[in-house]
Amino acid sequence: MKKTRAVISGVHGWVPDYVLTNRELETMVDTNDEWIITRTGIKERRILKGENQGTSVIGINAVKGLLEKTNTAPEEIDLIICATVTPDMPFPATANIIADGVGAKNSFSFDISAACSGFLYALTMGSQFIETGMHKKVIVVGADKMSSIIDYQDRATCIIFGDGGGAVLLEPTEEEIGIMDSLLHADGSGAPYLHMKAGGSRKPATIETVTAREHFAFQEGSTVFKFAVTNMAEVSAKIMDKNHLKAEDIAWLVPHQANKRIIDATANRMGIGPEKVMLNIERYGNTTAGTLPLCLWDYESQLKKGDNIILAAFGGGFTWGAIYLKWGYDPK
Repeated sequence: MKKTRAVISGVHGWVPDYVLTNRELETMVDTNDEWIITRTGIKERRILKGENQGTSVIGINAVKGLLEKTNTAPEEIDLIICATVTPDMPFPATANIIADGVGAKNSFSFDISAACSGFLYALTMGSQFIETGMHKKVIVVGADKMSSIIDYQDRATCIIFGDGGGAVLLEPTEEEIGIMDSLLHADGSGAPYLHMKAGGSRKPATIETVTAREHFAFQEGSTVFKFAVTNMAEVSAKIMDKNHLKAEDIAWLVPHQANKRIIDATANRMGIGPEKVMLNIERYGNTTAGTLPLCLWDYESQLKKGDNIILAAFGGGFTWGAIYLKWGYDPK
């Protein structure tokens, strides 16, 4: 009996229209274009503007585009999982709002919070619903409106993050393609170095927490950088070793778009050249759970059925991991 796998049968992304350039950031904080590019590789990022515009706006647009390009009716969708750390509200889940917004009346839906590794976590979980035979069509969304939790007086964080995201459709297959393996990790001792101080049940919002600017993302950059370089590179190498893959077997590395230096370190550890690395950090910055699907969307026309692809990420928590997949279709 052949094993049922979950294969990505379509991908679509969406980013807001507004472009926040390094030059504009120079007017907001003490920084400059050369400094930002040298340390991060980022030239611009997208920002979602307007009233009542939450992460669900990104997700709804991505999913609508996905349904259209895969000729899928919203009623056919069994499950929507949304990876995000910037939900529209504490409840209901942003995935619920996305499902309603696209007309997925027959699906159930929920959110996953794993910061920049969220899409990896959600993709692994979504694939398991397919592999067990419970569902036939699962949509995995990775999206964040990071501008909603970024302090634009803090030059250490405001230069890094942007808004955007994407979605993939998972379906069953008995071919040797799809999600082949995953390695996921977490270490809660990393929380002090990358977190948001207030707004949760430990420290609910008060006048004092707002005045103290505690509702923004906090990052101790040097510590996070060291952990990210080590763990994202190591887990990528480990999943290759586990599946007996060599550098020449890999068609693409899809790395979390947090920092160009971290991406380069991961590629070097895997032994692959820059021509095999998906990169769009210069245009979007770090969209947290949105970076991996945005990369797949940007590079979709270059992907071929059967391509060996490694997805890798590192995020707050700390969370990190890698997925090995074989791409499911040729360019359309």
